[in-house]
Amino acid sequence: MASHSASISPNKRFLIFFDFDETIVDETSDDIVVEAAPGQHLPGWLKDTYRSGRYNEYMQRVLAYLAEQGVTESDLRSIMEKIPASPGMLTLFQFLRTRPAHDFEVVLVSDANTFFIEAWLRRAGVRQLFHRIFTNPATFNKNGRLVLRPFHSHECQRCPDNMCKQVVVRDYVARRTQERGRPYQRIFYVGDGANDFCPALSLGPRDVAFPRRDFPMHRLITETHEAMPGEFKAVTVPWVSGEDVIMRLRKLVAE
Repeated sequence: MASHSASISPNKRFLIFFDFDETIVDETSDDIVVEAAPGQHLPGWLKDTYRSGRYNEYMQRVLAYLAEQGVTESDLRSIMEKIPASPGMLTLFQFLRTRPAHDFEVVLVSDANTFFIEAWLRRAGVRQLFHRIFTNPATFNKNGRLVLRPFHSHECQRCPDNMCKQVVVRDYVARRTQERGRPYQRIFYVGDGANDFCPALSLGPRDVAFPRRDFPMHRLITETHEAMPGEFKAVTVPWVSGEDVIMRLRKLVAE
């Protein structure tokens, strides 16, 4: 599902993508939601249903189980709202908000879901910063169960069945470039996981990938540089805090 805000100015100089779990927030929302379960853990029979590459389907079963145990929309929202932001991330958002209006177009690409993400962003007061949100759709049915669906289907061998972020990033950049009539000066991608490596592969040599230091995205970039020099084209700036991202962005917007 792509969440739309008002029409975006065609004058933005830069496009910046953010992942959600363990990038914007310092936890994985799908793991945290288990706190709503009886005894704060899932039964073994349910955990045993997970299959590689089919995490979205597994989470559909988890959410159904939670509803059967009496977990409500309010319970889920409360849990999501309590997830801490990653270090320096709210400071980074404040930096982006205070830049001139023509600087940054901000997009979120996540394999979480609309309800978890919207609940957290609104509680943190940063929802309006994001021009688009691409994630798995999730809505409550008449029985009060949060029903999760896959974002799309694709043919990428690296990514889970329900979402290839490179497809999302490529399609969005191509569409926006056509709408604007010109490319962005630079594209940035801030992430942490293995599924953030795939979209970062589509970045060019003027663009910047910001992998969370020592997380899977960072390790995959490092391994690719060693095994296939030149395959990964973007400049790589690892981050521990959002302040690290700000430092590099300050230099680039001043050029």
